[in-house]
Amino acid sequence: MLWTSIARAARGSEITACRHDDLVGRLRAAGLAAIADLGFVGLDGGDDSSDPAVITGYKKPKELPPAKKQVSQLIAAERAVCEHAFAHLKNWRVLTRLRLDVKWATRLVRALMVLNWHEIAR
Repeated sequence: MLWTSIARAARGSEITACRHDDLVGRLRAAGLAAIADLGFVGLDGGDDSSDPAVITGYKKPKELPPAKKQVSQLIAAERAVCEHAFAHLKNWRVLTRLRLDVKWATRLVRALMVLNWHEIAR
């Protein structure tokens, strides 16, 4: 596991947490890239480099060209795997009753993610 953000107040956005924890720097240092939804457009600095650290789909103006539409569909299909894993984690309902200090919540989420990946790998 490369990164799990610490537990923060719900009023903060995910992209702000990624910027605060320098997710793009961590990805580049590890030689990896991440596939993200449209909420993360611009996280990678907004440059159109040939080696992005955060890959997102295209926001639809009025009509996307067929090639960009296909790229967005491929990215959505890859993201579906992770979304199913998070849905499975939410089904455990452990996090809905969480009344802990933030540092313990972060450790609990990290442990649950490892258990979830172990369950999927079996």
